[in-house]
Amino acid sequence: MDFAVLKPLGPGSRTVLKRQKGLASYQNRRDFTRTTEPQVRNEKRKKASEKPIFVIQQHAARSMHYDVRLEIDGVLVSWAVPKGPSTNPRDKRLAVLTENHPLAYADFEGVIPEGEYGAGEVIVWDRGSYDNLKEQKSMAECFDDGTIEVFLHGEKLEGGYALVRMKTGEKNWLLIKMADDYADARRNPVKSEPESVVSGVTIKELKKSKK
Repeated sequence: MDFAVLKPLGPGSRTVLKRQKGLASYQNRRDFTRTTEPQVRNEKRKKASEKPIFVIQQHAARSMHYDVRLEIDGVLVSWAVPKGPSTNPRDKRLAVLTENHPLAYADFEGVIPEGEYGAGEVIVWDRGSYDNLKEQKSMAECFDDGTIEVFLHGEKLEGGYALVRMKTGEKNWLLIKMADDYADARRNPVKSEPESVVSGVTIKELKKSKK
């Protein structure tokens, strides 16, 4: 698929990942005496032979969205996708870059309490591993170039996806399903498969349980 028409930012953006790489923003925004979200710890790097992970968490914060997170250089680089992922290559979903999260966050689901950053319900909507389709470049280089192409091996999503940085700012990206054997314009997993792949609960059920 040709993403050139989207005109990702050029070499001037190459310090973005370096600035994003730390977890200080994640740690400083949270009161861990109130939220059960994982704290930043020294996490052991997986074996080089193990594939990097991805997770997509549905998050009922001030507005409902899906947090798409890719493991890159030991952290979960994260984008908030308001409409969630699509399996239709014609859909170009806005994906807003947010702060990095620790790898342990891939297992988090629960309720972030009122008054805390990101207050609301969170479920693990999908998770798995991924392959970098731009094998000649590292994921960090792909991030800095503004075009990421990955093959997801998830429980709900399978196949190629691209994240492309827009000209409107370094935080604004697009999430696009690549045209492959796993593309399906008729399928809408966000609506048809709302449950967590960890607990089986939905955001609606989680909201009811806290009342």
